[in-house]
Amino acid sequence: MKFLGLDYGEARIGLAVSDALGIVATPLETVSEKDRNKQLEAVAAVARENRVEKLVVGHPKRMDGSLGHRAEYTEAFAKDLSDLTGLPFELWDERLSSTEAHRVLEAGGVSGKKRKTKVDKIAAVIILQGYLDLHTGEPM
Repeated sequence: MKFLGLDYGEARIGLAVSDALGIVATPLETVSEKDRNKQLEAVAAVARENRVEKLVVGHPKRMDGSLGHRAEYTEAFAKDLSDLTGLPFELWDERLSSTEAHRVLEAGGVSGKKRKTKVDKIAAVIILQGYLDLHTGEPM
């Protein structure tokens, strides 16, 4: 089963895809559209192109586990994307995924300017890989 991981942000949406077995997440691209409908269409097109069967959307919880406005926007986006694509979605705790993405890129020697363009899709990989690691071997 293939999955599409999303790191949904105000400015950009990072995307990652799993392999057909649902074991390994790989970065895809970053959607930089400002218009919500264009964002939805762009992500839906990536889902179709990659023949994914489920969406895994990073859920921005606060450090204490509570939900704020960003979580509400993300939930609404995930639902609208699911309605548009016909794909099921699951929200996945994304706390510290962007921080971890910055660490990974820094450790890889990626400079500050280049890091900004890559951090969202690496965060999407971290979100999706966390989901896959927990669910490997389980029926989806």
